[in-house]
Amino acid sequence: MIKNLPFKTDKGVRGDKRIGLIVLASDYTIDHEFRKIFPIKNIDYFQARIQNSPNITPETLFEMGDKISSTLKLILPGDKLDVVGYGCTSATAVLGEKKIFEFIRTVHPQALCTTPITAAFEAFKKFKAKKIAILTPYRDDVNKNLINYFEKAGFDISAFGSFNEERDPIVSCIDKQSIIKGIKETIKGNDVDMIFISCTSIKFMDYVAEVEKMLGIPVTTSNHAMAWHCMRLSGIRKKISKFGKLYQF
Repeated sequence: MIKNLPFKTDKGVRGDKRIGLIVLASDYTIDHEFRKIFPIKNIDYFQARIQNSPNITPETLFEMGDKISSTLKLILPGDKLDVVGYGCTSATAVLGEKKIFEFIRTVHPQALCTTPITAAFEAFKKFKAKKIAILTPYRDDVNKNLINYFEKAGFDISAFGSFNEERDPIVSCIDKQSIIKGIKETIKGNDVDMIFISCTSIKFMDYVAEVEKMLGIPVTTSNHAMAWHCMRLSGIRKKISKFGKLYQF
């Protein structure tokens, strides 16, 4: 047996920046949609699954808080992450961005942080949008938390619609036409600056540009906004026209 053979090292598969994403165990969609954006040259994308209930209620959302740090430790232990995203919109409204970022920074103190809500707010600012239409899949008590969170941040919820479905696996299967119909019903007769489709389980990233052309209003979703924000936080300014107006900023 020959031992201690000499070797050299290169960068391996490492890029210049690393994005880590905390994904709900019950989420079928977010990783699929993020991989439409990543890989981007010199950007590494990693994810870990956080234990959660597939039934989305204020109680089950709150329970995830204590698991954020331990879940994040599963991604490249001992190595640096430049950007960390927490992939749950409704839990962000329950726990609050500040608390989530505190959990993240116990593991990666230097990381730039985002959530779907953080990213949506940044998107609204890009369009100078104040009157927001929101479409969600959530039940009523989860919706109330979300509305309150947005209003406390200074946004006017000019229109609101919901599919009222708390089971995450079913939400992931809501089809394109149902979502488009839901958007149209929600904004009918209302003056809105921008449309936000909430929930990382909703699959709609591929249709944002199409609906923007149809309605003449900027549109974003939880995954659409957070993937864009992760990209921008990592220093990538690449414009991707097929994903609509937000990806021109």
